[in-house]
Amino acid sequence: MAAVLELVAGSYEQITFGYQMKTDEKEWTAKAEFTHHAHIASVSAVAACERFVVTGSRDETIQVYDMKKRIEHGALLHHDGTITCLEFYGTSHLLSGGEDGLLCVWSTKKWECMKSIKAHKGHVTSLSVHPSGKLALSVGTDKTLRTWNLINGRSAFIKNIKQNAHIVRWSPDGDRFVVVMNDKVIIYKLETASVTGTITNPKRISSVKFLNNSILAVAGDDEIVRLCDVGKAKWVCEFKAHETRVKAVDSVSMDDYFVVVTASNDGFIKMWKIHLEELESPTLLGEVNTTARLTCLAVRRPSSVQQQIAEEEAPQATTSEEPVPELPRRKRVQIATEEVVLEEESRPKKKKKKNSGK
Repeated sequence: MAAVLELVAGSYEQITFGYQMKTDEKEWTAKAEFTHHAHIASVSAVAACERFVVTGSRDETIQVYDMKKRIEHGALLHHDGTITCLEFYGTSHLLSGGEDGLLCVWSTKKWECMKSIKAHKGHVTSLSVHPSGKLALSVGTDKTLRTWNLINGRSAFIKNIKQNAHIVRWSPDGDRFVVVMNDKVIIYKLETASVTGTITNPKRISSVKFLNNSILAVAGDDEIVRLCDVGKAKWVCEFKAHETRVKAVDSVSMDDYFVVVTASNDGFIKMWKIHLEELESPTLLGEVNTTARLTCLAVRRPSSVQQQIAEEEAPQATTSEEPVPELPRRKRVQIATEEVVLEEESRPKKKKKKNSGK
């Protein structure tokens, strides 16, 4: 049975698009699964796991979609400001960050907010969960890189950095992580917490994705996607992916190659076949035109049971002119009332002045 991949993309036009890819042909074809207009502002972040898809927006809400039941599950209303980043850990937890400086940990079982941490004095710009699930990294507009102990929800380490970073990512094995500041990728080794290399992109970087433990895909404010060897801290491959700037990049591992998925302001989502052993120019597997200005992207691989159901229920391939079904809405809104845990361990406590009685 051919692998089923689902692509989910958000847009400036407030729409979330879902596509199912038919991968058993030489040229992959996209079937429009759904479009959804749940947000009242542009979609700023998207994440996907085996069962759920979540989208964050400038309207301060996180929308949850149950892809097993094919319904809108509800909205998470805890952040006060734009949702800047979303990331699942497995299928059990979701982490979210926002312009309010909060880092929230959600349980996907009942969609309760388990922890709400005041992570940064400014915005949380990016977060990344360690493969072990015990640690998370976050960066913000307070020029700090913070390591969080997710077991107790407390700050484990704070590093002051020279600039505001807007992306942080762990490698798949958790031995390295990268921090992105404007046009620079700074590579760290976990064991020594030291910088092992720096790579400079010609343009400001918009998105990065580890393909494996050593190769990092980098997209920026131009039409080129570049591959970086983080061990050697050098570029190893580049290709023109779109006609305008690439806004987001994701990937998925297939049998003997990787599929890099790119989304752009030009409205296209494209899938590229890459063999990391050869690192020659990638092959375009397929593309779909959403006709929207795309902002974010996630690739989802359903379980084998969901794949079978999806294949039976999948609509025929659609063009942009044909109507695409919206997900049914479930009248349920989850409002998190968890108390915020303040994390200001880096600031010494002020001693209270004693009243002299005069």
